Amino acid sequence: NNLGTALIELGKPDQGVASYQRAIMIRPDYAEAHSNFGNAQKQLGKLNEAAASYQNALKIKPAYAEAHNNLSVVQKELGQLDEAITSCHKALAIKPDYAEAHYNLGNILNKLEKLDEAVTSFHKALAIKPDYIEAHSNLGLSLHELGKLDEAVASCQEALDINPGYAEAYSNLGNSLLDQGKLEEAVANYHKALAIKSDLAEAHN
Repeated sequence: NNLGTALIELGKPDQGVASYQRAIMIRPDYAEAHSNFGNAQKQLGKLNEAAASYQNALKIKPAYAEAHNNLSVVQKELGQLDEAITSCHKALAIKPDYAEAHYNLGNILNKLEKLDEAVTSFHKALAIKPDYIEAHSNLGLSLHELGKLDEAVASCQEALDINPGYAEAYSNLGNSLLDQGKLEEAVANYHKALAIKSDLAEAHN
């Protein structure tokens, strides 16, 4: 299991998968190995297989907050949004101060256009983890959709104060500045996003 984790961190997910499989063969009731196996499969784009691995982990260890949360991420990517919300709530029932689960719930709610609820979830994540860059940036996205442009700009800028190299925050900031009529500032932020991440579709659009 630990070898698999090290291989994943080295960018060798195929070898990581093989190590997790060996761990599970030796000890089929090893919940962490099933969950890590799911992480590796997710990295390889095998989302259904990843979901099955998380579910195997949860059969062994139902109060495994991280597995519930990781399952929610995969379910969101598979378009299973109601199931993803349920998985987030299960993670948070076990671990109420789980910032990543609040953040994931915010992303799912944003996708469902439940923007006020999404904002609440991002704020909960940030109350627990104030330097959560992705939560600041995605909070800005939800606030932008709600037409709260000044607040959206402030959230994106907070993300960039923490990490000036976060391309998505420049793109989200550009969107809010564009809607404020600050065209030159918007263009400048899109260029910054693309200088960091040239394939960022939102900034190109």
